[in-house]
Amino acid sequence: MSGRPFTKVLVANRGEIAIRVFRALRDLDVGSVAVYSDADRGALHPRRADEAHALGGMTAAESYLVIEKLLDVARRSGAEAIHPGYGFLSENATFAQAVLDAGLTWIGPPPSSIELMGSKTRARQAMQAAGVPIIPGTTDPVATVDEVVALGDSIGYPLLIKAAAGGGGKGMEVVRSADEAARAFATAQRQGLAYFANAEVYVERYLDDPRHVEVQILADRHGNVIHLGERDCTIQRRHQKLVEETPSPAVDEALRNRIGAIAIDAARAAGYESAGTIEGLLSDGEYYFMEMNTRIQVEHTVTEEVTGFDLVREQIRVAAGEPLSITQAQVALRGHAIECRINAEAVAHNFLPSPGTITDYEEPSGPGVRVDSGVAAGSVISPLYDPMIAKLVVHGSDREHARARMLRALSEFRIGGVETLVGFHQALLSHQAFIDAETCHGLVESKELADKAAAFAEPATPSALPGPRAYASERTYEAEIDGRLATVRLFEAEPEWVELARRHTERAKIGGHAAEHVESPMQGTVLKVDVAEGENVVAGKVLCVVEAMKMENEIVAHRAGVIADLAVSVGDAVSAGSPICSVLDHAS
Repeated sequence: MSGRPFTKVLVANRGEIAIRVFRALRDLDVGSVAVYSDADRGALHPRRADEAHALGGMTAAESYLVIEKLLDVARRSGAEAIHPGYGFLSENATFAQAVLDAGLTWIGPPPSSIELMGSKTRARQAMQAAGVPIIPGTTDPVATVDEVVALGDSIGYPLLIKAAAGGGGKGMEVVRSADEAARAFATAQRQGLAYFANAEVYVERYLDDPRHVEVQILADRHGNVIHLGERDCTIQRRHQKLVEETPSPAVDEALRNRIGAIAIDAARAAGYESAGTIEGLLSDGEYYFMEMNTRIQVEHTVTEEVTGFDLVREQIRVAAGEPLSITQAQVALRGHAIECRINAEAVAHNFLPSPGTITDYEEPSGPGVRVDSGVAAGSVISPLYDPMIAKLVVHGSDREHARARMLRALSEFRIGGVETLVGFHQALLSHQAFIDAETCHGLVESKELADKAAAFAEPATPSALPGPRAYASERTYEAEIDGRLATVRLFEAEPEWVELARRHTERAKIGGHAAEHVESPMQGTVLKVDVAEGENVVAGKVLCVVEAMKMENEIVAHRAGVIADLAVSVGDAVSAGSPICSVLDHAS
């Protein structure tokens, strides 16, 4: 390619992915334009671009999701193209078309491909017509619970109800018997409407303990489509990926060629251009198409490490009309790569988000270590956005080498002020199930792993420390005492909202001996209220559902009683400690 593909590109995203795209643009000698919300005024990504423009508004709905604001910045900055990153509007066909209609270049697939693959039912129909294997189930939306039960009677349980417009693990509910169908159906519909403005759902057979194996593809407008091997993303919680690696320990060369061919067929059936991912499930040697992500993936990094190719650079070149710079014959997987997502989450409290200010931040480095992050000391992990802090990626000569290198890198990572998954990843990668390359089914959210994660995260036993609150993080200083260098550790109390969450859990465990008031353990938005004033409830009854950082959290009754002082409605914003309701004694 001669010359620059563009002069200036706007990146319609934030955090680490925005910075990742800025770097690819700089490699191509292309100017970069950042956008930021009011909440991100002090964030790192605006400072990593050549220029940055305010969008106004605090939430994503007021800033990063407002198409006209993004196009206005593109016009004022003189940007010729827009890269959407991932999340936000990256898989929004309306946005892609608006970019094109504005005379700009969309760095992504055609809007028609996004629209086709955005509808999981239409995608299943298209893949079935193209001869791509799909998971048994419906190819049309289901409208009633009776249809779900009828399918269960036909193909057997368990089933998986999925939002037709879904993605990212949202709007997915497992049904193990006919008795569970009504609840799961309503929940999937609610999540589909809340996250994707579409309540349609479909149903497929739920595969117990499969491997989640996806294939990276690249396609240009000249008819070239290649795959760059597979990624194993089996280790998840709540259908959200935590660890990704390539190559998959369950895939040999023959299977790699077979699923790679399936991925290429799927991309061609979608009329695809740009970087994309075919996601599938591997079960008993059979590979099934699940969905296509029409964007760059969070975990694209591991593919880059084993192939040596810059996927974002290829995206930009393809959008400029250039053919792929890579042929299928040039693709070879060298060594092994692992990525750990370092999120601000409290493992001991069911992975609840842990927003706050990062007081200390020191990244690991050394041979084979890569960190893609969007933070520094002083950065704020806002409850308004995804809680990802960084992606830690390592490359080794083989899987065991990469595993050991990851443990070394994790031990070097220093993040203060918020709870993180660093200790969790240390516990997981040290576990025999991971060493043996098992699926780790049931392990991720187990008490066993949570206890081990706490041991890695805590240098001292919290109960041995003074004060009424637990100590969840430490700050480390070096000092010279009598001419000798010493390390001093100061332990910081865990965030107040985490303590509230623990109290709520403790109340739920001790039932009728608990206080009568129920409070929200986190900041978020009320998605559902499941009780009414004066209603009789039993212990464990779901009172409401609060969404925080893209995760739904059920607030349950801690004892049996009568609902009183109901203080929330659907759509309300709540803070940690906000009153939900009271559960009074029946005699009250």
